[in-house]
Amino acid sequence: MKLRVNLHPNLRLSATAWILLALMAVGLVVAIVRFALGIGAISNLSNTYPWGFWISFDIFTGIAIASGAFILAALVYIFEIEAFRPLLMPSILTALLGYIMEVLALFVDLGRPERIWHMLIYQNYTSTMLVIGLCVMIYLAVLAALFAPVVFDGFKLPKYAEAFRRFAKPLVIFAVVISTIHQASLGALMLIQPTKLHPLWWSGWLPALFFFSALPIGLAMIIFESSLSSRYFNHVLETAALEKLARAIPYALGFYLLLKFAEMAFDGELGLLFSSGSMSLLFWIEILVGCLIPMWMFSSNAVRKNPSKLLTAAIILLLGMILNRFNVSWLAVKHLGDMTYVPSLVEISISVAIFSAGIVGFGLANQHLPLTKHEEHYEAHAAD
Repeated sequence: MKLRVNLHPNLRLSATAWILLALMAVGLVVAIVRFALGIGAISNLSNTYPWGFWISFDIFTGIAIASGAFILAALVYIFEIEAFRPLLMPSILTALLGYIMEVLALFVDLGRPERIWHMLIYQNYTSTMLVIGLCVMIYLAVLAALFAPVVFDGFKLPKYAEAFRRFAKPLVIFAVVISTIHQASLGALMLIQPTKLHPLWWSGWLPALFFFSALPIGLAMIIFESSLSSRYFNHVLETAALEKLARAIPYALGFYLLLKFAEMAFDGELGLLFSSGSMSLLFWIEILVGCLIPMWMFSSNAVRKNPSKLLTAAIILLLGMILNRFNVSWLAVKHLGDMTYVPSLVEISISVAIFSAGIVGFGLANQHLPLTKHEEHYEAHAAD
């Protein structure tokens, strides 16, 4: 039973909705303070710790969990596997909201959002940051174009929806290329820290490791999003399609592990696995939670056929891989002297507010757009 706050007949929101709106309001106030007084007014970041919670959570983690969209889009539009079509638009919406949330986080982190267009004019062609910035802009635009038919169908504008559908396949091919570059470029960004990032994580193979780890993350996120949507928005759970995706996860994780340990053997770093103190502990927690346990669970037929166990396995995988992104971008990075960094509560409130806005946006789309019925519109137009 949903708890409701009855202030007015037109404002009957659940208690959860009010909490999310309150968190968004707090984050908005903090963001205003940040832009008015500077980043030091709300953050514990410094010249020693220029990257912190925002980059690890909003950027490195957010981009990884948005990878499910390009996987499903490739399966449906390029390989024409129609069994996955019911999962497609919710995944594209998740990615679209994820990238919007990333942009909002970057605005707060970098400051001066009115100058974001300067990147297009004053370009540094040798900068990995330029590649990342262009990928964000382009991929966000492509995701919006792919999701546009659902919006136009919701507003009863079939001609506009059909216009965007005509270009879906070439857009998806382009999106897959851009997303691949973006996932890899985040790993390439960390190549600038060969003396700062611990050897258990730093490698010349980081771009490949980031991309291949994004594949199981994306698949797990599809399972996570679909499972929660079926519970809270009364959608039919596409158990057969999810089971097929789950079957691929052990192989994707196995290839990632093979690549990871092959890189360490090639660089002569296997001796660091048990001799690096707290770094070794972080590494093995990441491997155990993010790879080994999910591989075992997703390999089980009983888990794949049980919605609750399938969701649990997806959550475990996501937690382990989120730790990987935190390790690479923050926890395993060396800093000068004994300087430490602990994010402030107001700093965290920004990410909480952005995440809350994403949940609200997803809920509104589910309530007012034909999100899960998009395949019916597609089939109707395909039959014409």
